Amino acid sequence: MVIGSGFGGLFAAQALRSAWADVTIVAKTSHHLFQPLLYQVATGILSEGEIAPSTREVLRRQRNARVVLGEVTNIDLEARTVTSELVGRTAVHHYDSLIVAAGAGQSYFGNDQFAEHAPGMKSIDDALELRGRILGMFELAEASTDEADIERLLTFVVVGAGPTGVEMAGQIAELAHRTLRKDFRHIDPRKARIVLLDAAPVVLPAFGDKLGGYAAERLEKLGVEVQLGAMVTDVDGTGIEVKEADGTRRRIESVCKVWAAGVQASPLGRQLAEQSGAGLDRAGRVEVEPDLTLPGHPEVYVIGDMMSLNRLPGVAQVAIQGGRHAARDIRARIEGRQSGKLFKYHDKGSMATISRFSAVASIGRLKLTGFLAWLMWLAVHLVYIIGFKHRVTTLLHWAVSFVGRGRSERTVTHQQIFARTAISRLGDDFSPSLPPDPDARPSWRGNGAAPLVPSPVARPATVTEATAAEMRLEPAASGVA
Repeated sequence: MVIGSGFGGLFAAQALRSAWADVTIVAKTSHHLFQPLLYQVATGILSEGEIAPSTREVLRRQRNARVVLGEVTNIDLEARTVTSELVGRTAVHHYDSLIVAAGAGQSYFGNDQFAEHAPGMKSIDDALELRGRILGMFELAEASTDEADIERLLTFVVVGAGPTGVEMAGQIAELAHRTLRKDFRHIDPRKARIVLLDAAPVVLPAFGDKLGGYAAERLEKLGVEVQLGAMVTDVDGTGIEVKEADGTRRRIESVCKVWAAGVQASPLGRQLAEQSGAGLDRAGRVEVEPDLTLPGHPEVYVIGDMMSLNRLPGVAQVAIQGGRHAARDIRARIEGRQSGKLFKYHDKGSMATISRFSAVASIGRLKLTGFLAWLMWLAVHLVYIIGFKHRVTTLLHWAVSFVGRGRSERTVTHQQIFARTAISRLGDDFSPSLPPDPDARPSWRGNGAAPLVPSPVARPATVTEATAAEMRLEPAASGVA
């Protein structure tokens, strides 16, 4: 049993292709997400299909692999079962060996209320919502006649100066300065203000001072305001409050904010820790044995963003190598060979793109910047994109965006922007379900705040109206949904 279809889960399942085993991979999404390129979906360079191929399609030729769609809600180590749910229907899966690769979500450091106004970058839904917000700000500014409102709409704040934050800020700057600069008549997109915030004193701290300094300098040339030593204390619909290192506080007026700071491991990690006695780090990752297994449970492997071992970073290579290691160990047990070998991580380096033709790369002692690092970044990412057709279409979209000025994915809808907020207002108990009777209507369990299926007698309150009013997209009293 493999939980999760990310890098760790998918590569583990593929590594068991020739094993005498039945492999079941269960995940809450039906696709494998190439997360390092999510920011390109959010800024209109790539479509979601190019970085999120169907898991079933990827594994269609692997006869011993079965894909199950569902969110894992419970793991019972003693009974060796995994429980998953899908639209109100529960399934219990039995396992002999278990690989837990459920990944991590965005961390707001205890301020989860920030998510409504500053979406993270961990899923396709996040990327599409951000695309709608980013491109929508230019449309709203074009329609506005108030200068203060235009300035607030054209101020973009990215929180977090790690690779995701740097890449996101750089692409918003290129979107404003290159792609959109001739598309509007009332506003000048080149006057957009892009702010990169981080409480840390340097950009890209994991890359070292030299590469971090280069990245900060390059961002500033693109017009990005790099503000370090600034801690976010509050976020609302029209701005963000920041506390400086000296204790002073200030506010940045901005409707569009992007959160790219911090991760939190899947809550399944806490279940595993409570049942096995394993420790948890501050990010909720499970402290595993040197062979990636749980203490006292050699049949359970925890890999990727869910494991804590030797301060390994939460990057794709750690997940891929961990998945392959777990698969090799399982095959050894099946074949009666020695298992329990220590996991050895081979660091293949780190890369981050800043803008077109500019990136940084750290490979051992080799530190590269500029065009050469950017070419290496392109090559490495093309290699790890799954599927020949996805590689070809990605390369074509890169040519359109990087050589030319266009971006092929600029379609946005209100639903992309407001759907998550609307669902959250239905309450924590909201859960869609399918009826056992095929003639019955589907039902949605919730707290009754806003029924999803309208009653034939009374019209329910429209969540979008309230949300739009808060975002200042429409007057609250207009009654227009």
